[in-house]
Amino acid sequence: MSNEQSLYRIQFMNNGKNYQLYVREIIQSTLFGFIEIADFVFDSQSTLLVDPSTEKLKTEFAGVNRSFIPMHAVIRVDAVTERGSARISDLGDNVSPFPYFPGKKP
Repeated sequence: MSNEQSLYRIQFMNNGKNYQLYVREIIQSTLFGFIEIADFVFDSQSTLLVDPSTEKLKTEFAGVNRSFIPMHAVIRVDAVTERGSARISDLGDNVSPFPYFPGKKP
């Protein structure tokens, strides 16, 4: 067994945005229809350039130990070897939230 901790990249939809986070723990929740993510991994800013979406994620998840994500909101989960930058981006026109209600904007 390796001593390295697993690292996961999870992408999910939240309020019409695509959230991409890096976490060390992802498990099926005891709450039906949810997954739990924990042990969030953010970049330590040692450079002069600051990404505003990363800073927004840091403040949004500050003080959060564990987050519960609805399974239908999850776009993708990857086991990765290197950490990238967490970010928030627009979903675009080709992804619709479920359930879909025609005529209503999220």
